[in-house]
Amino acid sequence: MTDEVVGIVGAGIVGLAVGREVIRRQPGTRVVVLEKEDRVAVHQTGHNSGVVHAGLYYKPGSLKARLCTRGRGMLREYCAERGLPYDECGKLVVAVDEDDVARLDDIYARADRNTVPGLRRVGPAEIRDIEPYSEGLAALHSPHTAITDYTRVCQAFAEDIVAEGGEIRIDSPVTRIDGSGDSLRVVAGGETVRVDHLIVAAGLQTDRVSRLAGDEAGPRIVPFRGEYMLIRPEKAHMVRGLIYPVPDPRYPFLGVHFTRRVSGDVEVGPNAVLAFSREGYRRSDVRLPDLGDNLSWPGFWAMGLQHWRTGIKEVYGSFSKRAYMRSARHYVPEIGPGDVVRSGSGVRAQALDRDGGLVDDFRVNRLGRVTTVRNAPSPAATSCMAIAEHVVDAIHGENAR
Repeated sequence: MTDEVVGIVGAGIVGLAVGREVIRRQPGTRVVVLEKEDRVAVHQTGHNSGVVHAGLYYKPGSLKARLCTRGRGMLREYCAERGLPYDECGKLVVAVDEDDVARLDDIYARADRNTVPGLRRVGPAEIRDIEPYSEGLAALHSPHTAITDYTRVCQAFAEDIVAEGGEIRIDSPVTRIDGSGDSLRVVAGGETVRVDHLIVAAGLQTDRVSRLAGDEAGPRIVPFRGEYMLIRPEKAHMVRGLIYPVPDPRYPFLGVHFTRRVSGDVEVGPNAVLAFSREGYRRSDVRLPDLGDNLSWPGFWAMGLQHWRTGIKEVYGSFSKRAYMRSARHYVPEIGPGDVVRSGSGVRAQALDRDGGLVDDFRVNRLGRVTTVRNAPSPAATSCMAIAEHVVDAIHGENAR
């Protein structure tokens, strides 16, 4: 038993996974999760497409590669234990031109080093066997890529924490962190909470909360809105699982793709449009402090100078269904702009370094009794339980798994 108190900022999937792991590792530890919204999984987790990634794309040896591989297996077992949906519907990464084919070879080599299970390269005929309405020169088939419902996973994690005596404090935005004295004092929702360790997993607000704890200014969070189209029911049967393009190696985004959800719906997306609010799910959402944070960060201007052409293309696709679906039709030609309706959107917390570099790998900082998760993009949901192990190891000074 222990009388230690661990505070966690953020009730998304990473924060809740960490809270659960703390209690699992040290039974009797009191866990207090501080969430500014009125429920768990409101932002990135609650707008996630539900894909459980197999680890195809990530640099071998990176945290993403290591934690995705371990986390996928842990998540599959957890979903089975808790009766949560987990469907290995499989994924095709489809090459439609010769440049794609060359990049497909690079992805296959990475995936092989990342021990992606069951991965194989297929030709046009086999593409049609797997996805009858898809077309391409070649593809990688990942049969164990799966889909789940991450909001329900979050809710289950929260139940586990509460069952062991932990707290989930909603409507509790963190406004101050004082590290002087024998314990940390965290002001959240107007109340002061004393904790021995604090983990910041605040998603779209993680840089701001991390700075309250004394962490460095960078990387800065720059929000990118990802918009989805929903395929009309009469054509939803044309996509059996997941159909992805070969990603552009210049960006940490995977491109517009076809995704079957555990509900049975099929979506196309997301795109990646610069958002003017960190929690701006509509094009009209503008928040001046968020916009000011972007404009005051040197990396924002460096990124803009390098990638402005792509940015214009993404904005055009945001306003035009025809433009949005133009690239998607390369992979499933029979689904066009008249076969989709606008659906929901999410906002990705893209970490951006001072030099304009888009941070790709997970990034976790340790500041004495404070641990900050500074970058946790996709596949963070897939990897959440392994990320939790990694963070708790950091608290105890152990080597990461």
